[in-house]
Amino acid sequence: MLKLLKPLAILLSTLLAQLSPVLHAATMPTETAQAELIPLPVTMLFQPLRADPKEPRFFVSKLRVDSAANKDTSIAAVGFGEHFGFIRKQSGPQQGWQLGLGAAVFAQFNLDTPSDDLLNADYTIGFPLSWRQNSWSGRIRLYHQSSHLGDEYLLNQSPQRINLSFEAVEVLFARDFGNLRLYGGGENIFSHEPADLGENILHLGFDWNSRENAFHIGRLGAARWVVGVDAKRWDQNNRDLQLSAKIGLEFAPRKGSTTPAQRWNLLLEYYDGMSPYGQFYANDVNYWGVAIQLGI
Repeated sequence: MLKLLKPLAILLSTLLAQLSPVLHAATMPTETAQAELIPLPVTMLFQPLRADPKEPRFFVSKLRVDSAANKDTSIAAVGFGEHFGFIRKQSGPQQGWQLGLGAAVFAQFNLDTPSDDLLNADYTIGFPLSWRQNSWSGRIRLYHQSSHLGDEYLLNQSPQRINLSFEAVEVLFARDFGNLRLYGGGENIFSHEPADLGENILHLGFDWNSRENAFHIGRLGAARWVVGVDAKRWDQNNRDLQLSAKIGLEFAPRKGSTTPAQRWNLLLEYYDGMSPYGQFYANDVNYWGVAIQLGI
């Protein structure tokens, strides 16, 4: 990983240099607004993708999975990840750009085995450069992923291990229409192992949340309905559709609260397509289940 930092830094600096005029024009302060430089911002200009299985976040899911290798298997999927802002320059609540760090670990456990065998773990780290101009927002992210099979799975199943590791650049744009957000873009995997890994990914989707609260929990907070649908087409699998959908309730402090607090979600989720789990990327899977996740 260390040997990649220098080329990653060079590429990131090149991207920043190319984007500087665009970002400057997009975030030019008005005559009455003055640009502000904010270190370590606690919010994000480009909101995370609710239904993307590989978006850095904290979550735990109980899933029922069907695949060619495993029929009707109970899986626990967990994620430990977050986005952190390094620096933000803004000229208003809805205008500016931000550079940060996004990192996560995604792991899956087979609940049908005596010791809940670890199946796969994906490690990602990236540097997102995001911007917002009123209802428009975007994210350019340079990131690395490596994937590893669990020891117990290796011992019990003796699979053919794939040394999956790659670097990619992701470009996404989004437009807000009230409580609906549409987004689209893609990725290019420019350095990878194995050598025959597909290099291009088309990425589309939407997020929606209800304007009105579904119910209140006393003075603790309120819940509202949310939906996310995420779709990808990857060169690796003849551009077969990878479809992920989540629907459920988001719990947040009641309106008027002056103390910042974390949101959390109780969601039903569904997935169909080639596996989002690194070591099994060539396997066609279908799963459904329930998830609890922090944030969006």
